[in-house]
Amino acid sequence: MVAGLEDISGGELYIDGNLMNDIAPKDRDIAMVFQNYALYPHMSVYDNMAFALKLQKTPKAEIDKKVREVAEILDITQYLERKPKALSGGQCQRVAIGRAMVRDPKVFLMDEPLSNLDAKLRNQMRAEIIKLRQRINTTFMYVTHDQTEAMTLSDRIVIMKDGYVNQIGTPQEVFSKPVNMFVAGFIGMPVMNFFDGCKLLLEGGKYIAEIRGVKFVLDDFQQKALKQNNQQSCDIVAGIRPQHITVGEGDLSATVEVSEMMGSEYNLHARTGDDEVVMVIPTVDLNTDVSM
Repeated sequence: MVAGLEDISGGELYIDGNLMNDIAPKDRDIAMVFQNYALYPHMSVYDNMAFALKLQKTPKAEIDKKVREVAEILDITQYLERKPKALSGGQCQRVAIGRAMVRDPKVFLMDEPLSNLDAKLRNQMRAEIIKLRQRINTTFMYVTHDQTEAMTLSDRIVIMKDGYVNQIGTPQEVFSKPVNMFVAGFIGMPVMNFFDGCKLLLEGGKYIAEIRGVKFVLDDFQQKALKQNNQQSCDIVAGIRPQHITVGEGDLSATVEVSEMMGSEYNLHARTGDDEVVMVIPTVDLNTDVSM
């Protein structure tokens, strides 16, 4: 809809203060980077990047200058005479991004641009996009199912489910203050642990969560938020992130069923009663080897 490839079913779209609902796609001054690169196979890298500028009747000298400047930024100057079939996936993606950059658009639309790359290349390209955003002061709209990409690349995240917006906020806000269970369970790796059938209690002016018969005093931030809402005692679903659970002499006992060694941390999958619990335990502070 932002690109103009679909009709807007409701609401208004503004780009740089201008209403765009009825503006033709070619006049919206947007550039799109697709998941499958969408490069012309019969054209060289240079011609792929220059194509849109040629359609706009841009002078040859200006086209050459823009293409070579962008190629230098993306480190693809040495590939300008090659065809896409002679490039790796990461190089093709840089060409696709470069083709969008030469147009100097008001908005970059990126549709899962890294999903076809392997893990190492994804990390490299993610860093490249972060650098690119720092170089050019342009709006990026980036669609992804990878929450690592969303958290590291964005200033603001829109979390959608079944076509509806669940939450809009900064990466820190959606992680620390999820508005519902879907957002809480979607953001964060490993996913948040949920405990059904718990209670929120107000005792002696303090809010306490009772989980499986064990009481935990909530932290200052939660105390303040609950007091502002004048929250009374009620039944709750308790959500605890794996990073916030420690192993030691505690009040809840659990049996570790699976241990995943991740290098700097262990992911422990444990069971307490009928509940499955995931814990993240850093290895840095462990004095002895852990084997389970």
